[in-house]
Amino acid sequence: MRSLHVAATGMMAQQNNVEVISNNIANISTTGYKRRRAEFQDLIYQNLRRTGSQSADTGTVLPSGAQIGLGVRTAAVYRISEQGNLQQTENRFDLAIRGNGYFQIQLPSGETAYTRDGTFGLSAEGTIVTAEGFVVQPGITIPANARDVTINAAGEVLAKLDGQTNPQNVGQIQLAIFANEGGLEAVGDNLFLATPASGDAQQAAPGQPGYGQTMQGFIETSNVNVVQEITSLITAQRAYEMNSRVITASDEMLSTLTRLR
Repeated sequence: MRSLHVAATGMMAQQNNVEVISNNIANISTTGYKRRRAEFQDLIYQNLRRTGSQSADTGTVLPSGAQIGLGVRTAAVYRISEQGNLQQTENRFDLAIRGNGYFQIQLPSGETAYTRDGTFGLSAEGTIVTAEGFVVQPGITIPANARDVTINAAGEVLAKLDGQTNPQNVGQIQLAIFANEGGLEAVGDNLFLATPASGDAQQAAPGQPGYGQTMQGFIETSNVNVVQEITSLITAQRAYEMNSRVITASDEMLSTLTRLR
């Protein structure tokens, strides 16, 4: 009874699907979150009669053969990098990226992480940091006597100091892009790490060709579509139920066999 195993793989696949969907829904309010989508592949087939094999001495071949599928497996969980909505916060150190790119974050380990979450603040030393206190590269420090700070679309940080008419440029935020954003490894805290699949980070100032622009006083919301996720959840639940019914039917067939005298 292959159907027992086949239906079991279908239930496990739909369980993974529901877990991906539930994670999307749980992160509906997470800044910069990109929704995920599970993809599936059919498993290897068992050939009862191989397609194209010779069926007679005259040289005739089987036009279709007979292959029995052995189920399904989760192939990948893709990240959809669609732009989220931009929400105004009035916080002068909140930044959103309109277009391509990631902020670069220096981790305590010395590694560089990447994020779309621009909810930044200042450390005790006046350095721009994330909510976890990690430094936003290239490590821009705001002077203690700055009365106001402006960050323009090109990522330039302009501080207005006491006694000066013109604002002082204290640094410029750099963005990173990747040949394959889907290859980035999510490590939590809205951070990603580069992998061989993503390729090396290509850095440039915001507004350069292929790079997005920074918007001060905004954050990028999650790109999760609630209606779409609920619909996908219902579909996955129904698919799970149908696979469970296959197991029930197979079990009833086995019970019929055991009752034969």
